[in-house]
Amino acid sequence: MAGSGYKDLREKLKSMMPYRDNYKGNSLRDPTESPYGAVGGVAAAAERKRKYHEDSDSEPSDYEEEQQQEEEEARKVKSGIRQLRLFSPDECAKIEARIEDVVSRAEKGLYKEHTVDRAPLRNKYFFGEGYTYGSQLQRRGPGQERLYPQGEVDAIPEWVHDLVIQKLVEHRVIPEGFVNSAVINDYQPGGCIVSHVDPIHIFERPIVSVSFFSDSALCFGCKFQFKPIRVSEPVLFLPVRRGSVTVLSGYAADEITHCIRPQDIKERRAVIILRKTRLDAPRLETKSLSSSVLPPGYTSDRLSGSNRDQILKPKRSHRKADPDAAHRPRILEMDKEENRRSVLLPKHRRRSNFSSENYWRRSYEYTEDYDEEEEDGSPARKVKMRRH
Repeated sequence: MAGSGYKDLREKLKSMMPYRDNYKGNSLRDPTESPYGAVGGVAAAAERKRKYHEDSDSEPSDYEEEQQQEEEEARKVKSGIRQLRLFSPDECAKIEARIEDVVSRAEKGLYKEHTVDRAPLRNKYFFGEGYTYGSQLQRRGPGQERLYPQGEVDAIPEWVHDLVIQKLVEHRVIPEGFVNSAVINDYQPGGCIVSHVDPIHIFERPIVSVSFFSDSALCFGCKFQFKPIRVSEPVLFLPVRRGSVTVLSGYAADEITHCIRPQDIKERRAVIILRKTRLDAPRLETKSLSSSVLPPGYTSDRLSGSNRDQILKPKRSHRKADPDAAHRPRILEMDKEENRRSVLLPKHRRRSNFSSENYWRRSYEYTEDYDEEEEDGSPARKVKMRRH
């Protein structure tokens, strides 16, 4: 210790750590200064971080790009939406009473067949013009919707003209004579309508809707999944109040789907949708409605006359579809059991009542392994051989 010039070990340690005195004793030290010297500090670290981000050429992350795209899409949707609060609570009550009358008349069967379309927790009432959609389409896919022949749905009620359409014309929401199609959607709590775009080849723009009975919401850009129903997060969530008018045009009407989610209908809700059909909108042919159930001699002239009989739509089968049916070979008339087994089998084993596909399948499994008939004419015991 003496050779090194230090009389005390503490002095030697102090000389080896000169910053320790500054750290403990200097209470007036700059808080931005690092305790380990003049280099660094909080401010210096922040400055270095800022310069790093300025100098770096790193691109934004995928999440940030997705967020930017959603914000841009939401902005486009908003540009095509117009909302107005036109109907007072008293006016809403009058219109809602009329809607109840429509529901009552439909339950009594006072409307034409294609005026009423029923679904779980949601009923549609077409007036003026009706069209096929969803499971009613002869061919699935966008652009396959068709208007019903003229006269297949009831005319627009007078109260819709007087209480709803006229007020929209007065406030210049739509021009005079614009509406020739009115649809009333009646939702029960938990009801919904899946993501869709109103058929562009059938309806002109704008699409006008008026809400009654309760508040709800309209969602844009959702994706539906079924069994159970699940809905993705919307690009835009639009609250819709009772008595409010929603007008869709541009991007909101043509380029993105809209829907009503089950969780957004907590009480009964009704929507009156007012539209105008295009002059070149395709229509169903009269003979394609129910030609299979028309009696002989029932001509199209009788269908279009004033004494037109009611056309009954064939009832849908309640049998569940066989998921494997599409993978089975089709049975032609020449391949049916009664037409070919009589040639292949001996006379005593022919049967005339083979008609089901199941028996046709079983017969080939069994006949290869059955013993031949005994010589005296008595049938031998049939034994099914197991395949290994």
